[in-house]
Amino acid sequence: MPIKESELILNPDGSVYHLNLKPANISNTIIFVGDQDRVEKITKHFDSIEFTTQKREFKTQTGIYRGKRLTVLSTGIGPDNIDIVMNELDALVNIDLQTRQPKKDLTSLNIVRVGTSGSLQHDIPVDSFVIGSHGLDLTGLLHFYQIDEFTNPEIETAFINHTNWHSNKSRPLFIANSAKLQNHFSSEKTFTGITATAVGFYGPQGRVLRLPVQDADLNSKMDSFDFENNRISNLEMETSAIYGLSKLLGHQALSLNAIIANRANGTFSKDPKKVVENLIIYTLDKIITL
Repeated sequence: MPIKESELILNPDGSVYHLNLKPANISNTIIFVGDQDRVEKITKHFDSIEFTTQKREFKTQTGIYRGKRLTVLSTGIGPDNIDIVMNELDALVNIDLQTRQPKKDLTSLNIVRVGTSGSLQHDIPVDSFVIGSHGLDLTGLLHFYQIDEFTNPEIETAFINHTNWHSNKSRPLFIANSAKLQNHFSSEKTFTGITATAVGFYGPQGRVLRLPVQDADLNSKMDSFDFENNRISNLEMETSAIYGLSKLLGHQALSLNAIIANRANGTFSKDPKKVVENLIIYTLDKIITL
């Protein structure tokens, strides 16, 4: 049965609904950024740009960097946007948009997130780079999919017990990255740890303005969590959704984060733009041999 028009929505020109992209517009290696203004901070290094589009917060540029065709795409903020981006990218490569049928031969994309994040550990300083070994999903998004095959019940139960996780919240999930991509991007310049993914910026990350939070000690509990030498290194809003949906859809994904704040020390980078630029250069140097 073809996928219904209400489920896979296409624009009048045949592009996918939110991203405004057609299959020919993307490469098989894609860099995710959150901020649409960060797209050109990456593509300014390209030798040439063949395609540009933007719809809402989703900006895409595809071009050539040192002989390799790359796509850079802004996802906006949060796991809900990742749900849109991952499903529509997969549709571009793994669904025939004319017949609305999944293809027999599936394509696996390489997806590398270049983001910013706050460290939860005293010894992971501002201006450093962190590779997310796992995404700790605190958002509830992945429970809408059949994710059980890729979860880690033992570490999840340990986390629930350690934090006294409230039963009204969705069960936390730990989703591993692509081991292939981690091996490729790791170096003496990177830290590795579990990247926690929150569903919001304020209460879900323990920030209090006028609204009290359900568990004021959650960040410190995450700081002290250790399961077989696996620590939670940083906190942001996209990684677990990228890892979980990539696992389900058969793509390879890795999250690289520039640490611009240290929540444990209360410090913030003196030059956050520079650390992001340094991570961009690091990523591009590694990605050309992928």
